[in-house]
Amino acid sequence: MVSLGCPKALVDSERILTRLRAEGYAISPDYGGADAVIVNTCGFLDSAKAESLEAIGEALDENGRVIVTGCLGAEPEYITGAHPSVLAVTGPHQYEQVLDAVHAAVPPAPDPYVDLIPAQNVSLTPRHYSYLKISEGCNHKCKFCVIPDMRGRLVSRPAAAIVREAEKLVEAGVKELLVISQDTSAYGVDIKHAEERGHRAHITDLARDLGQLGAWIRLHYVYPYPFVRDLIPLMADGLVLPYLDIPFQHAHPDTLRRMARPAAAERTLDRIAEWRDICPDITLRSTFIVGYPGETEAEFQTLLDWLDEAQLDRVGCFQYENVAGARANDLPDHVAPEVKQDRWERFMEKAQAISAAKLAAKVGQRIEVIVDEIDADAATCRTKADAPEIDGNLFIDEGHDALLPGQILTVEVDEASEYDLWGRVV
Repeated sequence: MVSLGCPKALVDSERILTRLRAEGYAISPDYGGADAVIVNTCGFLDSAKAESLEAIGEALDENGRVIVTGCLGAEPEYITGAHPSVLAVTGPHQYEQVLDAVHAAVPPAPDPYVDLIPAQNVSLTPRHYSYLKISEGCNHKCKFCVIPDMRGRLVSRPAAAIVREAEKLVEAGVKELLVISQDTSAYGVDIKHAEERGHRAHITDLARDLGQLGAWIRLHYVYPYPFVRDLIPLMADGLVLPYLDIPFQHAHPDTLRRMARPAAAERTLDRIAEWRDICPDITLRSTFIVGYPGETEAEFQTLLDWLDEAQLDRVGCFQYENVAGARANDLPDHVAPEVKQDRWERFMEKAQAISAAKLAAKVGQRIEVIVDEIDADAATCRTKADAPEIDGNLFIDEGHDALLPGQILTVEVDEASEYDLWGRVV
C-alpha cells in the first residue's frame, strides 16, 4: 500500500488493509514481495495529482500490478490516460470496489484456521496515536476546493460508533486521538445531531464524550463557526487538548468573499481574544492561501497586519494554484508566480518570527510531552501544542535512553528555535 495525501486518506488506507488482512491477505513492506500494489492517491492540488501519477508510475515500474484508489480516483480518465495499464481505478472511500479489484488481481485463498482469528485493525501510525475520522465529505462550496466533488456531501458517522472505536483504540494502548474530517465543526448536521446509545452527534458533545477516555484528544479542521466557543471550556477543563486547528485561509473580507469561504464575515480577531480569555494556554493553528486570484497588495497587507494582531502559534501557508474543476480557475486577475512567491516569503518570515518569540517564552517552563520515537541522539517528543508531522517537536538529548514511545512525561524547556524546543526530563 502506498498512501498519499492527508490523514483522512491514511484512515482509508488503514480500513482497506484491515479488511484485506481479515480475509487472509498479508501486507508486503516492499514492491518485490507483493502480488499487487494499491496506491491511495491525493487529488486536491495539481502538484498532488502529479505526485500521485508519479507514485503510480513507480509502482508500475517496480511491480507492474497496480490498483488505484483515493481522491484522484474520482477522475479515472486522468489516471488511465497517463497509465493505461493500471488494473483498476476506484474513487475515495470506495472500500468494496477496492476489495473487488484486489480479489480479481490476487484471488483470496481462504484458510479455515487463519480466518477464525478476529481481525485486528491495521494501523499506519505509531501505536501510541491514531487518527479518528468522524465524517466524510463537505457541504461547503469554497471556490478553490474540489473536495466536495471528490468526496461528496457531509456524511457523519453515528456518535456511538465513533466513541466505541475510540474506546477500542485506547484499550489497545493509544494515548492520543486526532479527530479529523473535512469539516469537524459541521459533524452531525446531516443526521440532525441524532442521539444513539447515550451519545449525541454534535462536535461539542462528541468532544466531551471522547474527553472521558483518558487520552489526549486533538481537534483538527474546525471551521470558525460561532459555536466553536463551546469547545474552548472543554480545553480549559483539560478534557480536550488546548489546541485548535482552524483554517482561516485569509483575513481580507473581499478575498474571503471571492473564496466563498464560510463565516467570511466573522469577527475572527474578537473571537480569538475571547478563546484566549477562556483558555489562556490554547494553541491556535491555521492555514492560509496567498496569491489568490484578485488578491491586491493592499489585501495581502491586511493579511500580514491581521497575523501581527492574531499572533497565531502554528501557521501554514500555500501559494494559490489552479485545480482542475475548481471555480476559482475562472476568476479574473490571477496573480503572477513571482508575486505569489514574494508574498509567501514575506508571510512566512512574519509567521516564523511570531513562532520563534512564542517558543522562546516557553524556556524555563515545565510542560507535558508525549514521546514519539527514540534514537541514539535524542528522544523526539511533542507538546500538547504539536500535532504529528505538521507542527514542531521537543527533543530530549540527554538521559533519554530509558524512555519509551507513547510515554507522557514532564520536561523543563531549556532551549528554543523558530519551530522546535529542547528540554530535559524533570
